[in-house]
Amino acid sequence: MLLSKLRTTIFCGCRYAGKGFQQNSHQRPQLRQWLVRRNRSSITVEAGPPSTPVAVSVPNAATNRIVGRWLLGCSGLVVGAVVLGGVTRLTESGLSMVDWHLVREMKPPQSEAEWEAEFSKYKQFPEFKILNHEMNLPEFKFIFYMEWGHRMWGRLVGLAYILPAVYFWKKGYFTRSMKGKVLGLCGFVFFQGLLGWYMVKSGLEEKPESHDVPRVSQYRLCAHLGSALVLYCASLWTGFTLMLPANKMADSKRLMQLRRFAKGTGGLVFLTALSGAFVAGLDAGLVYNSFPKMADKWIPDDILTFSPALKNIFENPTTVQFDHRILGIGSLTAITGLYLFSRRMMLPRRAKIAIGLLAAMAYTQVALGISTLLLYVPTPLAATHQSGSVALLTFAIWVLAELRKMPK
Repeated sequence: MLLSKLRTTIFCGCRYAGKGFQQNSHQRPQLRQWLVRRNRSSITVEAGPPSTPVAVSVPNAATNRIVGRWLLGCSGLVVGAVVLGGVTRLTESGLSMVDWHLVREMKPPQSEAEWEAEFSKYKQFPEFKILNHEMNLPEFKFIFYMEWGHRMWGRLVGLAYILPAVYFWKKGYFTRSMKGKVLGLCGFVFFQGLLGWYMVKSGLEEKPESHDVPRVSQYRLCAHLGSALVLYCASLWTGFTLMLPANKMADSKRLMQLRRFAKGTGGLVFLTALSGAFVAGLDAGLVYNSFPKMADKWIPDDILTFSPALKNIFENPTTVQFDHRILGIGSLTAITGLYLFSRRMMLPRRAKIAIGLLAAMAYTQVALGISTLLLYVPTPLAATHQSGSVALLTFAIWVLAELRKMPK
């Protein structure tokens, strides 16, 4: 009897266990589905399909920031070239290298014989014959290294544009429109180098009819500086638009007026900086070293001595200085008006900061210009004034970038 009861108990237990196993088997897929729906990534589904990685499109926000930083870095190098070029002009070093070779001149003279050979070539040109005929070799080395440094910096700018551009292009970081912009910027770098040599060449030409101090053509100097500023502004604007998200501002009549005002002010700042090239090219900062009057008059007598009258604007040192003064005061007035107009509007914080810094830099730049004039153009102060023009242009571009319209 005991054996029969034991057999019955085992049989019933197996039956219940079998039923429990069957119920568990029916419930397990439901449990799995519930866990998958709840995105419980800590549970592994044995029979589930392998996960596929999500593709990231290129270009994207991260690559745009990389490209933006690159362009801002390149614009910084362009500023260095502009500043170094200004110092080279102020120290009258620009005509010390009478040859132009893309690769060979990257290595300066090493031995004393090589220096003597380079100095002998310089002696054949008007600057030595008329201005520097008493110059010795150590003095020549100084002006040579100034011009050599400027040219090497220009090559550094070219490499900074071209090599990363090739890498980013291959990685697919550029949109179709950005490819066109990058090609334009790189092409402009080559053009800028050729324009620099074209400018230097004008100062090496013999001019038997003139006994004036040899200098480069003020027209070519203006073109060389202007192209550098265009390259700088284009790089800076593109970098800002990639790095800084557009501010969300509701379009209104006052905002549209502010944008137009800012564009006109930026154009005036650019024109004022460009007129500085004529001042430098003609040494016009040395003719009237007083302010606010020119000598004892508001309008000097020799402002229209050249004929035809239009020639005075570009070739008469008195007129060139007068025009630069008027443009500088006009820029200061426009920037002050822009600042006061913006104070009556609700603008994003970044835009207010940019306009405030633009106004502060404008007054600093005018103070630097007046000081340079009154102190008879000392080289350190004149170089600072030239650098200030680029800083003022930088803040003007920043303001325009902050006030730009939201892309549709």
